[in-house]
Amino acid sequence: MTLLGAVPAWCWWLIAMVLVAGGQQYRVVIADGSAAAARTETAKAGKALSDYRLQAAERDRRAAVQARTEERRRQAEADEEGENARQKLELAQDRAAAAESAASGLHGEIKRLRDGHRATCDTIAAQQRKTGTSAVVVLGGLLEDADRMAGSCAAALERSRIAGLACEAVVEGMKGP
Repeated sequence: MTLLGAVPAWCWWLIAMVLVAGGQQYRVVIADGSAAAARTETAKAGKALSDYRLQAAERDRRAAVQARTEERRRQAEADEEGENARQKLELAQDRAAAAESAASGLHGEIKRLRDGHRATCDTIAAQQRKTGTSAVVVLGGLLEDADRMAGSCAAALERSRIAGLACEAVVEGMKGP
């Protein structure tokens, strides 16, 4: 008999079952190792993702702080320019009031001269005045009108200039350093 014949058939079946079970066990051990490696990689990726999220949040926070700082700087600069413009406008208004006061004095002087001229002319040459209004009276009226118009134009131009300069300064401030 041969060696194969000496071993009963059920043993062969048992050997085959042990070999198949051992192979399956080997596959399970390899799969468990692969799963453990995958879990380790997943944990590393999760930590990397968490770190990235923290970095992104920190970057966003810094950007927001920087944007708020820049906005505050620009607003402060705009407020400062607005205050400067307001002060300049007040100064221009004070100057306009002083000029108007001086103009009122000149108007009074012109009126006094006109009245004096009328009184003189009335007593000396009443018949010569019948032909028309005296040149002094006409010129005085024209001077008053021209002075009034020049004063209002100068005040409007000064306000416009100050507002324009303030706008330019604010725009330059918005451009940043």
